[in-house]
Amino acid sequence: MIEFPKEFVWGAATSSYQIEGAAWEDGRGECIWDRFARTPGKVLDGLNGDVACDHYHRWPQDVALMKELGLQAYRFSIAWPRIFPTGSESKPLEAGLAFYDRLTDGLLEAGITPWVTLYHWDLPQGLEDAGGWPNRDTVDAFLRLTEVVSKRLGDRVKHWITHNEPWCAGRLGYETGLHAPGRTSVPDALAACHHLLLSHGQAVPIIRANSPGAEVGITLNLVPAVPASPSEVDRKAHQRFDAWFNRWFMDPLVGKGYPADLLEEYVRDGHVSGMEPDFVKDGDYAAMAVECDFLGINYYSRGIIRAEVPEEENAPRTVPEPPDDVKTDIGWEVYPDGLYDLLVRLRDDFDGLPIYITENGAAYHTAPSDDGVVHDGKRLAYLDSHLRACHRAMADGAPLAGYFAWSLMDNFEWQEGYTQRFGMVWIDYETQERLPKDSARWYSKVIARNGVED
Repeated sequence: MIEFPKEFVWGAATSSYQIEGAAWEDGRGECIWDRFARTPGKVLDGLNGDVACDHYHRWPQDVALMKELGLQAYRFSIAWPRIFPTGSESKPLEAGLAFYDRLTDGLLEAGITPWVTLYHWDLPQGLEDAGGWPNRDTVDAFLRLTEVVSKRLGDRVKHWITHNEPWCAGRLGYETGLHAPGRTSVPDALAACHHLLLSHGQAVPIIRANSPGAEVGITLNLVPAVPASPSEVDRKAHQRFDAWFNRWFMDPLVGKGYPADLLEEYVRDGHVSGMEPDFVKDGDYAAMAVECDFLGINYYSRGIIRAEVPEEENAPRTVPEPPDDVKTDIGWEVYPDGLYDLLVRLRDDFDGLPIYITENGAAYHTAPSDDGVVHDGKRLAYLDSHLRACHRAMADGAPLAGYFAWSLMDNFEWQEGYTQRFGMVWIDYETQERLPKDSARWYSKVIARNGVED
């Protein structure tokens, strides 16, 4: 038996747009994903989150299922347009706050600790129309959301995450256009990322004031990577990837500002006008480096970085591309050693700050068999191998305090629509039947014995 500390937190995670549905009920406004999903060609099959898992109506059933599985904690997010439909209202929407009241109380009655994420990508479309995250005014709008929600729930919720994956919200949303709102501007993306980090820093003291004794952090999606060969061009490509994907978000949190090597590149390419970008104001770096109680990390796979030069102009690969049989259905390599490497790195980079894995999971399409059970052995093996990597990292000093599997249930998977299933619980989207998969039953046993069998 590989045992975890008694106080280790075992949970599962979801996000509002991916599961709630009820998109236009009780005054909820339009969010950027509502608009994006209705833009032809942006989401596979042209689908959206209007119904999703219908969690808005079926939350008591879902909480009962969580209790049955023995979850100790549940991470969910607030749908911003349920609170402020356009983002600029003077008063919040009572119906939205009441929904999260009911959900929070239901979880506590079931003995499940609520973990609230304030922003998981569903920006009100009205704020996007006014400039979105590249507009500094959006920081103030987020702080208003933080004030209202933390004051309403702060007497019962004692674990808060300001933002989920600012890399995705900023880069995929404003630079590559793969995510909502679908913009493709490097300067906009840089400003958006800055304002996401700034709003995190400024939100932390608000949460602490409204929720005494609470623990507050942020969740980053980090990708440990290796160069594909020892060549200089691959080494430089790897260095740039780490700066662009990881250090741009890690370094400001520990008071280092933005990576100088990447800033130099952005200045050279004309994306920012100087080593102190125009969007950085006095006091921003200090705010972004606010002391937090934990760091949340989402891990799915590693990166193998190969410079974009002709193969004949580069050294032979020493790290090959992974074959398809070690990839999940979404095409990501299964590489648990990357989670170990990441946790050990964060042990040092964040000076022992407690870490929670706030997402970790795998997409497999496995459907119910003739016996009515979803035998998702590959997902079970994925979770097992990554928990073993966690345990190994903890033995080497990584301050890991908890693990949230992604995801509790199959859901709307962003630009992939409903084509990818990450859930431990099968969702029949036509009937809304919930069916725990083998992985859910296995995870339940892991929680009960607080460890993984040898």
